[in-house]
Amino acid sequence: MARRMGGVAKPMSDTQFERVLANAARLAVVAIGLVVALVALQAGQVFLAPVFLAIVTGLMFGPLADRLEAWGVVPALSAGIVVLTLIGLGLVAGALFSVPLAEWIGRAPAIWEKLQRELASWQGVLQSFGAFQEELSGIFGESTRMEVRVEDGNAVTSVALLAPSILAQFAIFLASLYFFVATRDHIRISMLTLCVSRRMRWRTAHMFRDIEQKVSRYLISITIINVGVGIVVSIIMWAIGMPSPLLWGALAAVLNYIPYVGMAVMWVILLAVGLGTRTGIEQILLPVGCYMVVNFLEGQLITPHFIGRAMTLNPFVIFLSITFWLWAWGPIGGVIAVPALLIAQSVLGHVVPSQPVRPRRPVRRTRDMSRREELLANAAQAIREQNDDEDEERKRERMRPPGGTAPSGVEPAHS
Repeated sequence: MARRMGGVAKPMSDTQFERVLANAARLAVVAIGLVVALVALQAGQVFLAPVFLAIVTGLMFGPLADRLEAWGVVPALSAGIVVLTLIGLGLVAGALFSVPLAEWIGRAPAIWEKLQRELASWQGVLQSFGAFQEELSGIFGESTRMEVRVEDGNAVTSVALLAPSILAQFAIFLASLYFFVATRDHIRISMLTLCVSRRMRWRTAHMFRDIEQKVSRYLISITIINVGVGIVVSIIMWAIGMPSPLLWGALAAVLNYIPYVGMAVMWVILLAVGLGTRTGIEQILLPVGCYMVVNFLEGQLITPHFIGRAMTLNPFVIFLSITFWLWAWGPIGGVIAVPALLIAQSVLGHVVPSQPVRPRRPVRRTRDMSRREELLANAAQAIREQNDDEDEERKRERMRPPGGTAPSGVEPAHS
């Protein structure tokens, strides 16, 4: 029989070992499931991305369909009106982009020549870098030499190959949007019928309502804000003499749907246009600086005021969501990153409702203690109480006599 010795760890029992193996098996199953889900997301991008974008767009246009149905319009017709409205908005946006884009495409060769002349002024820096590279080649060998190869390819051929996939995704998006808006009430009722208890049905109904309200409010608010940003950017670009100010305003409004990434892309575009059309460092950086001021005011003052603190998410979590969805689904993933976070927040809030930490001996709140400090103090008190309970349980286990012995410690007589 194994006995505990001073300074010698007690060997792990079979029950503890089986518990560790069971926990490791559960973690392995979860890890395998996550890997399979990631592979499925990327493999099903052509189908899943437009369907999820249609669901998010349907949640945004849900209040419009509800208003039409309240006026006596049947769901099938209200869904058709929503789809036609979205197509009309897309045609208007395309008209805003088409004429200025055609103009800039025609001016692309001249802008490229201007960029080459500007980059020629940096020839000294590039030569210094080349000399440094030659020194590295002499030290480490020729393997460190950088080579630039231009692969043969035709842009027209690439676009022709991508066109069927893009048209298929657009058709899937429109069809999914129509059927989702037309049958969203049936989907909700079908989900509620799967709930076996009244409490579960209550939570599911509130979850659907919370998701619709949060996503719809966010998308409508951010659309109004982005339109305002586009108008302000267009006026500022016109005031500082930038050509095609409507194009830059519309581009700023569209890219603002993707937090952080859209702003960075807009900086690069304005910097490139400034290098290709302006002279002088202050004139080149003026469009970027003006856009940075507008973006700062929008992100720090206007958006928090309209959206509210209840819908404010952690910026780090938003950044992780954007990078993940951009990796999985490209530009469509960047658009749905924040709505996906809102949906996940609503689902987790109702599936795993949070409860305030309440220790057995709550901390008495003083006059100088804020609400946050009281909450943290109670959480620390609850952790201490839990640790004390675990210590007491371990003491009782150590005092418990080993199996096969009498309470008095005397071995029973053998017959």
